[in-house]
Amino acid sequence: MGIALINTHKSMKQLLLFSALLIFGCSVGGGINAQNDNEIVTIYLVRHSEKDIKSTNYSDPPLTQCGEQRSENLSRFLKEVPIEVVYSTAYNRTKNTALPTALSKGLEITEYNAQALSDFSKVLIERNQNALVVGHSNTTGVLAGLLVGEDIGAFDLDIYDRLYKVVLYKKRRQLHLLHPAFECSN
Repeated sequence: MGIALINTHKSMKQLLLFSALLIFGCSVGGGINAQNDNEIVTIYLVRHSEKDIKSTNYSDPPLTQCGEQRSENLSRFLKEVPIEVVYSTAYNRTKNTALPTALSKGLEITEYNAQALSDFSKVLIERNQNALVVGHSNTTGVLAGLLVGEDIGAFDLDIYDRLYKVVLYKKRRQLHLLHPAFECSN
């Protein structure tokens, strides 16, 4: 009987110690819920997927079949990423690139003006939300650069495999360039 009391006493001490650590950890510096408080914000920026250059709709061509596959692949790539908002320009190709991710997250697509990137970069920082931003070859790198205070220009029209990951933490900003694995099955 004495052994059972000692083990129970030891277990109680461990439980109290664990509870105290848990409570202390949650109250200091955000603890376990730091991500939920948006202390660290991640913004993913990508150019729209492949567009159909043979389309008769020159100003707003649809995605190709390969572009649709790439958009689905992006959604799978971001499956476990906590995206809170999805942004797109007003074009069908950008909206349709964003659509699979927005649907998988249960989110609406919010339009932004690609002609006002400096203002939009400030909005992204102020809103402090994990986001996906779909743009164009002449806007995606530029916007990523604005978010981190670097001069990044447009990229070539035949590049579709760049995914910029911008991490914002307090006053620090980091840019990572990712190349998600994708091969069109056409």
